[in-house]
Amino acid sequence: MREPVDLRRQRILAAVQARGTARVRDLADELQVSVVTVRRDVEELTRQGRLRRGHGVVRSTVPAPEVPAGDVADGDRVAVVVPERHTYLTETLHGARTVLEEAGLRFALHIAPQVAGAERPLVERALADGARGLLLAPRWRGRADEEGDYGWLAGLDVPTVLMERRPRPGSALHALDSVCSDHWYGARLAVEHLVGLGHRRVVFATRDDSPTARTLRAAFAQIAAAHPLVEEWAWALSSPEAGDEGPYAADETADLPVLLRKVGATAMVLHGDVDALMIVQRLAEEAVRVPQDCSVVAYDDVVAGLGTPPLTAVSPPRAEVGRVAAELLLRRLTDSRGAAVRRVELLPRLSVRGSTRAAGRSSD
Repeated sequence: MREPVDLRRQRILAAVQARGTARVRDLADELQVSVVTVRRDVEELTRQGRLRRGHGVVRSTVPAPEVPAGDVADGDRVAVVVPERHTYLTETLHGARTVLEEAGLRFALHIAPQVAGAERPLVERALADGARGLLLAPRWRGRADEEGDYGWLAGLDVPTVLMERRPRPGSALHALDSVCSDHWYGARLAVEHLVGLGHRRVVFATRDDSPTARTLRAAFAQIAAAHPLVEEWAWALSSPEAGDEGPYAADETADLPVLLRKVGATAMVLHGDVDALMIVQRLAEEAVRVPQDCSVVAYDDVVAGLGTPPLTAVSPPRAEVGRVAAELLLRRLTDSRGAAVRRVELLPRLSVRGSTRAAGRSSD
């Protein structure tokens, strides 16, 4: 599905503001669009006074923070490492950047490619350049990726805070500072909203290629199985390429409209937004109307509100995750007494829009 223009320009603006300067070609590669498209977006953002153009490069109009001479080393002071093509974390980066720059610290963004182990060389480079602290959101597409990173992450000798990642209890990273959305609570919000509207048969579809996706799958299964008003439910991948763990049962890889009919479901919860919007389009092609025939809740709320109809969605507190993670890191950088490790969970919220309605309600 083609990304909305406004969202794409927001992503361009966020990337340039986070780095200060970016090449047009690099932005095109990251957004998976043509150089011509990025140039047009940059021209519009420049016209609005939000960016400055150069020869093949784009610069932020946000001034760099003034820092007393000698207070900042030549290299990076705080490094932030996030996965490539992960729009979910854009607001998280903004939240972290605001806190760090207000404290007079430089913010260096490093983007990890979609390959296992990509974060380690970026972190090593950042440390060699003088990073005093790290904010990390490793990709961890599967448990093997996660466990493979435990050893070197546990050996880091600078303050480190994980964002939207919660190491497993008893692991080498169990005592590392971390800030996460409480995705179990987010799953509960979605289920209770649908049950409150009278829906008793629900299909849950999530990705299975990130810690968040795996947490959501477990949460939906636990909540639905224990809920006295949920009569029937099933789980499946939200798109064919959304899972790496496997193997999966036939229903777990079933075409979602087919599974919907098999379960007799009147509602679906879909992770994440783009997959949800595409499934709504598929349902329309098969004469399944949203919300008249099937209510839909999306999980992430990055672009859910731009759909037709706008999707009811669970919205994790992305910006707040970044802000709190940066505050924890600052605390580590300035407190020499060895403060207690913190594992912070922030609650998502539900935004009700036009894609959900009471079960059995007559058509308009």
